[in-house]
Amino acid sequence: MTESAAQKRESLAGKAALVTGAAKRLGHTVALRLAEEGADVIVHYRSSQPEAQDAVKEIEKLGRRAVAIPANLGEVAEIKRLFDEAGKHFGRLDILVNSAASFLPGSMISTTEEIWDAALDTNLRAPFFCAQAAAPWLRRSRGVIINFADAGGLLGWPGYIPHSVSKAGVVMLTKVLAKALAPEVRVNAIAPGTITMEGDPPEWERDFIKLAPLRRTGKPSDIADAVLYLICAEFMTGHVLVLDGGRNLGSPASEFH
Repeated sequence: MTESAAQKRESLAGKAALVTGAAKRLGHTVALRLAEEGADVIVHYRSSQPEAQDAVKEIEKLGRRAVAIPANLGEVAEIKRLFDEAGKHFGRLDILVNSAASFLPGSMISTTEEIWDAALDTNLRAPFFCAQAAAPWLRRSRGVIINFADAGGLLGWPGYIPHSVSKAGVVMLTKVLAKALAPEVRVNAIAPGTITMEGDPPEWERDFIKLAPLRRTGKPSDIADAVLYLICAEFMTGHVLVLDGGRNLGSPASEFH
């Protein structure tokens, strides 16, 4: 028997989710999707206060509770404060989505210490300490963590060395956290390829589709769908779900025709 649309919409009813980087782009899309499915949402942001407040209003229009909390994820003390405040607002936490990320170019020649540190701090260090701060709440609720790796962490991009290394670290972080937090907490990750949004340079899509057998870039809804799937996949942990249109198959799209 299939679920009705109303049942699916309320599949996360009564649950509380914290989405890092939820004011903009993919984090914003994921936050709204979780609210559509019935979750109350903590909208984390660093400096994008107007966008974060807009996200809160959008979530509240869906009939869910929401609050925007700022925090610099480069500071462990700030991370602890974020989760303390989140717990006080909703009294529980069921879902952590570590979507905040940087995407800094850096080749073998151009990478500086600042670029290296920024990539590792935002993309790897912060998700670990967010998981650490969330763990007591998630253990009580038997919750779930979704990390954001990406194709660079699987393929390695020479023009984005620190980024690729940081995202490869997220892959292993996902596996070790899945072991460390089992059986109470499931931990999985998604690894998107190129996801295009309104305002992105048109060459991103043009260049990517040459590499992907599915001949298109990803959409934000593809990411939100995958996050929701991993949240609801009760017998899956330590897994990295690749969403790249087949790019990881390793051959130009033309070779598939």
